[in-house]
Amino acid sequence: MSETNNKPTLKLSGLEPLVFGPSINFVNIGERTNVTGSKKFARLILNGNYDEALEVALDQVRGGAQILDVCMDEAMLDGEAAMVKFLNLIASEPEICRIPVMVDSSKWKIILAGLKCIQGKGIVNSISLKNGEEEFIQQAKTIKKFGAAVVVMAFDEKGQADSYERRIHICQRSYDILTREVKFNPQDIIFDPNIFPVATGMDEHRTNAIDFFRATRWIKDHLPGAKVSGGVSNVSFSFRGNNPVREAMHAVFLYHAIKNGMDMGIVNPAMLEIYDDIPKDLLQHVEDVIWNRRDDATERLLDFAETVRSQGKKSKTDEAWRSQPVGKRIQHALVKGILDYIVEDTEEARLSLNDPLKVIEGPLMDGMNVVGDLFGEGKMFLPQVVKSARVMKKAVAYLEPFMPLPEENEDGDAKSDNINRILLATVKGDVHDIGKNIVGVVLACNSYKIIDLGVMVETEKIIDEALAQNVDIIGLSGLITPSLDEMANVAAEMERRGLKIPLLIGGATTSRIHTAVKIDPLYSGTVVHVADASKSVPVAGESISKETREKYRLEMKTLYSKLRDDHEAKQQVKQLVTYKEAKTNPVELDWSTYKPFIPKKLGVQVLDNLDLGMIRKYIDWTPFFSTWMLAGKFPKILKDPIVGKEALKLYNDANNMLDRIVNEGWLKAKAVLGLFPVHRSGDDLLVDPEFTSSKQFVFHFLRQQGRKGKGVPNRSLADYIHPKSKDYFGGFAVTAGLGIEGKLKTFQEDGDDYNDIMLKAMADRLAEAAAEYLHERVRKEYWGYDPEESLDNEGLIRETYTGIRPAPGYPACPEHSEKRTLFDLLDVEKNIGMTLTDSFAMYPTSSVSGYYFGHPDSRYFGLGKIGEDQVEDYARRKGVSKTQAERWLSPNLSYSPQLSHEG
Repeated sequence: MSETNNKPTLKLSGLEPLVFGPSINFVNIGERTNVTGSKKFARLILNGNYDEALEVALDQVRGGAQILDVCMDEAMLDGEAAMVKFLNLIASEPEICRIPVMVDSSKWKIILAGLKCIQGKGIVNSISLKNGEEEFIQQAKTIKKFGAAVVVMAFDEKGQADSYERRIHICQRSYDILTREVKFNPQDIIFDPNIFPVATGMDEHRTNAIDFFRATRWIKDHLPGAKVSGGVSNVSFSFRGNNPVREAMHAVFLYHAIKNGMDMGIVNPAMLEIYDDIPKDLLQHVEDVIWNRRDDATERLLDFAETVRSQGKKSKTDEAWRSQPVGKRIQHALVKGILDYIVEDTEEARLSLNDPLKVIEGPLMDGMNVVGDLFGEGKMFLPQVVKSARVMKKAVAYLEPFMPLPEENEDGDAKSDNINRILLATVKGDVHDIGKNIVGVVLACNSYKIIDLGVMVETEKIIDEALAQNVDIIGLSGLITPSLDEMANVAAEMERRGLKIPLLIGGATTSRIHTAVKIDPLYSGTVVHVADASKSVPVAGESISKETREKYRLEMKTLYSKLRDDHEAKQQVKQLVTYKEAKTNPVELDWSTYKPFIPKKLGVQVLDNLDLGMIRKYIDWTPFFSTWMLAGKFPKILKDPIVGKEALKLYNDANNMLDRIVNEGWLKAKAVLGLFPVHRSGDDLLVDPEFTSSKQFVFHFLRQQGRKGKGVPNRSLADYIHPKSKDYFGGFAVTAGLGIEGKLKTFQEDGDDYNDIMLKAMADRLAEAAAEYLHERVRKEYWGYDPEESLDNEGLIRETYTGIRPAPGYPACPEHSEKRTLFDLLDVEKNIGMTLTDSFAMYPTSSVSGYYFGHPDSRYFGLGKIGEDQVEDYARRKGVSKTQAERWLSPNLSYSPQLSHEG
């Protein structure tokens, strides 16, 4: 883990860091935001359709790109202006700008323009010696001044390197100039040793792939710190039009290039096959060409290519594994997630070994170790792992009646010193547990005993259970921002009680920087932020291994201390305007010509039994796959060469469950909405008491305080309400989780993690779909300002309609306590049975609530950091203490108040 052992390495960033190290096998560079490589992107940019061009970038990020390549080299385009405009737009989109940017151009002016725009640490692609050393040095010095990494092409005054010897000569010369004369950080140098086509029919091209592999290995062995990149699709240029062959060639080339040290590359995921899945005959022909094994390799591949041009992938049920020894059968069942024969195979193993414990410790654990290894290597995906765990649990459940009761030690604890125990809990006030459950399954597949305390767990119970169960690790989970404070409470109490147990932090609102700044200082033991389930196994192993745990603790303390220092330095230079100044720069709307649209139905409306069969049509499937850690946008993900096969299985399973949810009435969905006349008072909205039984309801909104460029406003949601006249505003709450507990209990009692997680995920998707459906009815019927709207589901997902529905706790209005006002206004608990926890989490968990704004210019935005002056004003408006307001707003504060973590 290079980010924790202080070894020099390449470190890039957007809003989030990308640190190269042993845990990163290969980095994908998204190629579709390149006008020379994507006709669609070029068309959008040339037509000035930057909003849709941003969607291309978003698709790349959601599809798994870890770096975004941006190129504006087009003859009919002002490349400098286009680069600046697009990068500035990216910077305002949090989901895109979290990853580093590669500024890609053959024109230095465009690169320079891009360097002035990117935030974080990006990459310049590219410079070379083709125009001599003077220009090369000048450009490198400029890039160094901007703090970027650089791609260096294997190109000099004589032209492009086309042999192994020329590649290494140019790379050595470039490296020496950069490190000795420019004093460029070696870790920031990335070489592109030129990937050229093979199988062209020309003898001089037969060793193109081998020369690249050899040059890559030489660079990694002789040029310390340098990285290697390249454009993979070049290798298959001779087979344009034959995708099966191209996919296989890319997979084979990349497989061997990575083995030889290739770190990153511009790769189209849609043109990439899984190496192990390439048919053996095709693999043989491609390997012959890549490695130049036969004089007739090209001719043989050309002939063979015609036979596979239109072949699709075939799936056959292979029962040959049933003839293998019982241990191999159990392993196969675990890896493939096959339940059909596990009981009979487990019984056969029990009779053979004459000891049920030996079956668990032998073939079952051997099989799960294979599952853990495959998952760690990226050869299995999360849905498969969860199915494997289901098979394991069924086998263990069968064996339990045959097992003797465990002996007890003097303290009354069961003897299990050889088993590592991990306690998992969703903290007090929070009810979300899908992510925690997934982490539990992954860790269980790696021989850990999981003690899951569930949701809404008090600090005292977490610590008492951890001590009683003698656990090795405590893992905390949370989805809502108030959970961040609860996690800090747990850390502080662990320190007070003298614990040394490693503490793992995870969940949607958590982050490495928050863990470093707010949690790590409170606890002297190991504290680690775990980004996702796949990272939990190595972190757990490092945290508790006798050989590594103290070294790992010190490494994490050092890392988090540096992160705190860096964060503090950034806070000191971060520019905010005063709250008073921010209010003088609102969204400028022409109110003189605007006439508020009066809703068709004012007041509260209750929809007591939503039709889930109709609601399912509104599902946005992309986040569903993200829940299962499968990256890609629906429906493209179903045909993705890497995860497509598993994604399709998952999609089919989900729809089969949806059929049962609808037909058998597993869940009920209800909604309540309200539309009201309102008046604006500064950044507050006052609901007309005529529709609220004379009670005054006030919604308090926040305003951006970041220093903006000319013509860019400091937004507040209040800006979309008429500043002087009566206007209209709405709110809603919807749940699709009513009745879920009974089914979940059944799955949990059966040890069926897969369907347990699946049902929770589907209930979440149905809740979001119900919110989408309800908003459509509001626009067309209840408010009625757009009765002729006609959008398909893709249009709804892309939010091409008029109006917005921001939710308390989300970027534009991040303060969760406003939900209490919304729930009281709509009488949510009485009308549909949804409730709020003390930390303002909604129950059932599969629920959504929010506001309705109907102004045609209303849009979503992120609040960002705010200053102490606005916090004080907000506390005054809400009638709470400044300390309470700081607790609620802690993730958005630009300063670090000294908050107590008691109680």
